Amino acid sequence: MITEIFQQIINGIALGSIYALIALGYTMVYGILRLINFAHGDIYMVGAYAGYFAIASFKWGILPSFIFAMLICAMLGMSIERFAYRPLRLRNAPRIAALTTAIGVSFLLENLGIIFWTPTPRAFPQIIPLKIYQGIYERFGIIVNNRQLVIISVSIALMLLLQFIVNKTKIGMAMRAVSFDRETAWMMGVNIDYVISFTFAIGSMLAAAGGVLVGIYFNRIDPLMGVMPGVKAFVAAVLGGIGIIPGAMVGGFILGIAEILVSAFIASSYRDAIAFAILIIILLVKPSGIFGTATREKV
Repeated sequence: MITEIFQQIINGIALGSIYALIALGYTMVYGILRLINFAHGDIYMVGAYAGYFAIASFKWGILPSFIFAMLICAMLGMSIERFAYRPLRLRNAPRIAALTTAIGVSFLLENLGIIFWTPTPRAFPQIIPLKIYQGIYERFGIIVNNRQLVIISVSIALMLLLQFIVNKTKIGMAMRAVSFDRETAWMMGVNIDYVISFTFAIGSMLAAAGGVLVGIYFNRIDPLMGVMPGVKAFVAAVLGGIGIIPGAMVGGFILGIAEILVSAFIASSYRDAIAFAILIIILLVKPSGIFGTATREKV
């Protein structure tokens, strides 16, 4: 029993790594704009398709395909910010307008995906050599395969890189300043538009990486693949404390482990419900999230 629990925790960490990558985009945008970018899950879908075509059509390897998908989604994220959200921000539109726009952009991306790529799921190309792809390691009865190792290691590396950018670079300092007080940062000479655009680019690149990793792991992509993971990543961001980068990472891992444990020991039909149960519990018990602190806001 103990071995089985640890086995499912390993599986949950692999899944949670994907949720964490997507949740980072949610939490970064919210930290800067106080906006929930509900189109973020569909950017993850676009990243999966960009990686698919880079491998299937261009015959690129895993690293060029990763970079291509991340660049495509960075440009997409910046375009969404520039043409959908920035006009609302410059007009001081109410938050409900930005939220409605985000939902509209999400539906737009989903339906464009159906039009251009058809709703039929596609098998992700076999990019890793079969011998490596199927490789497994067993210790104390716990099995870890190479796909899980790739997902976990790449996700952790990207999360650490993001932490370095935010805490150790000039643009990261500007991001933290804008998140703390946008008006004061502007008066101190910070280019607000550039910082916001950069934030969307970084968040979208992480989502793209998650999309490619999911394609490698599950070997299946479709235009609506970002709907449920996007919602779950939002739950992960809220669970950890939305607007807090380490919180998004921890929230993603917790949600992934909880989902896998419920599937393994209760029923797989409840794997989606657990995310909403966690959301309800955290909103009732600690609305600010695990790492968040309660703040008062004037409206």
